[in-house]
Amino acid sequence: MLVLVHPDSEATTAPAEAPPTAHADEATALLSRVATGDQRAFSELYDLIAPRMLGLVRHVLKDHAQSEEVVQEVLLEVWQTATRFDPNKGKAVTWMLTMAHRRAIDRVRSAQASRDRDTRIGIRDLGRDVDTVSESAEISIEHKRVEKAMARLSDLQRQAVELAYYGGYTQSEVAEMLGIPLGTVKTRLRDGLIRLRTELGVAS
Repeated sequence: MLVLVHPDSEATTAPAEAPPTAHADEATALLSRVATGDQRAFSELYDLIAPRMLGLVRHVLKDHAQSEEVVQEVLLEVWQTATRFDPNKGKAVTWMLTMAHRRAIDRVRSAQASRDRDTRIGIRDLGRDVDTVSESAEISIEHKRVEKAMARLSDLQRQAVELAYYGGYTQSEVAEMLGIPLGTVKTRLRDGLIRLRTELGVAS
């Protein structure tokens, strides 16, 4: 099993998780320092965000070892791309957790794609009816339609929809996680779903 490696030591035990919005400003300040190559700031940021990030990823992947791998990948990406973060566009915590959630979703989709390939091969080898293959193709096309529709949402709408529907979080949990009012979450979800229905041609 992969051990969650701390940048200043061989391993670390995840500390008790702080309230979601308690260190938002601190995280933003630390990430700005990380963007200058400050390793001490990255160590502090690691301690601050790793436990929450691991909890978020585990909620999606369920598997602890895979979750630790994804967190390591995301934290490495944070170190490498910190200069891309714009504090004028949002909080560092939101930026990093969104990155982690998308990476976790990608891992789930990759695993699903592999299973789908195995299923298609199995269907072909077993000589299933054409209708079954056609159904699989229709499902694949529908998934692509949804992905294209999701891409047309604003970043904020897509973030809320992914957390609430892909991640399985309640609206209150999404609000806590992003450090925004519950009403804002509800608005983003409502507007996002309306846009999705429009893009998919689904009647309200």
